[in-house]
Amino acid sequence: MQDFRQIARVLKSNGTNGELILGFRDILPDDINLKEPVFIYFDGLPVPFFIESFTKKGNSKAIVRLTDICSMEDAEEVAGSAVYAEGRHYESSLEEDGFSALVGWTLYRADGEYDEEVGEITGFTDIPGNPCIEVDTGNGEVMIPLHEDLILAVDPDNREIVLDIPEGLL
Repeated sequence: MQDFRQIARVLKSNGTNGELILGFRDILPDDINLKEPVFIYFDGLPVPFFIESFTKKGNSKAIVRLTDICSMEDAEEVAGSAVYAEGRHYESSLEEDGFSALVGWTLYRADGEYDEEVGEITGFTDIPGNPCIEVDTGNGEVMIPLHEDLILAVDPDNREIVLDIPEGLL
């Protein structure tokens, strides 16, 4: 049995020729092995796709063309899907990769006694002196400054982080 690890999510289609925008988690786009297949599950089974073209977009996204995804309809069918690779190729941690390893984690906002889910972290932008995470809130993407003073809890096992998010940022 193969050991698969989620490395990205198809965020949306791009154009009319089947290109996809992928948001990477735990790894940087530069770390992708373009000679190895990636996998998307259909009906519970991993289906391999080879990367035909790859254009990095920022620190945690890329515009990608996969084999057999040739139209906007094909691309829309896989939008929102998780993208996997064989796990042995991609090992990382927060200690090694820093904040970019948070891509794919769930962000929670400290809200009194209970934490309120904000959304999935889809990107990391390393602005000198002001690193920010990009978060899909379900109502659009927002950028939130990521400063160690705002981090209240980190749960690597469940891939969750709790921040004290200042009023007005959401």
